[in-house]
Amino acid sequence: MSAVYTPSSTGAFVIGVKSAAKSVFIYVMFGTFIGYGALCHDLGFSLTWALVSTVLIWAGPAQVIVVTALGSGLSAGEAAIAVSLSGIRLLPMVAALLPLIRTKATRFWHLLLPAHLTAVSMWVESLRMAPGLPPERRVAFCNGLGLGLMAPTLVATVVGFMLAQRLPALFAAAVLFLTPMSFTVSVARNSRELVDKLAFILGLALTPVFALAKVDLALLIGGVLAGTIAFAVHRLREGA
Repeated sequence: MSAVYTPSSTGAFVIGVKSAAKSVFIYVMFGTFIGYGALCHDLGFSLTWALVSTVLIWAGPAQVIVVTALGSGLSAGEAAIAVSLSGIRLLPMVAALLPLIRTKATRFWHLLLPAHLTAVSMWVESLRMAPGLPPERRVAFCNGLGLGLMAPTLVATVVGFMLAQRLPALFAAAVLFLTPMSFTVSVARNSRELVDKLAFILGLALTPVFALAKVDLALLIGGVLAGTIAFAVHRLREGA
């Protein structure tokens, strides 16, 4: 994205909303949250609960984890632990994004909303587009982008909840699968350095092995191991 001059924070916010409307993620997320709304209905959660969980958690996989955990009879504490482990994946994204949008004049509370709105979709689009904006307008842009992505998912949740009685279970599972597939394609597209490509390939190779071996937390272990190996190779190449 070329440099864009925004005369006000409101202008940057509007650019963020418009960017969300043009993003391919919005279509993927709309389909995903139709499935989420249907899932909440089938597991006995109210529509209000489904909408509030989207606003407060704002992470499709974590939301699926919490409703399936609570729906299967796990305690709130056990569900919270499972969601927290899932949410750890977003911490590196927040750590990468905030230095990009923070300036010397940025207050701590200015970063709370963009940090909360950081999900895979918002993170990918922010890293791609925010550098083309003046630094002092990037927080407003990210807020507009994040809220612009969230709003349609609330509508999709309502649609899925209302259609739950007619929505085939296989279709609900398929639209939920769009989220990890979208993330995989986005990571592949944005992996330009050798260390990124190696971590991506190793993660795809190792995680199914751990899953087939019935290793607990196979996804987490596979990701950590793949990233560690890729980083070690990167350091060895730098030192060579």
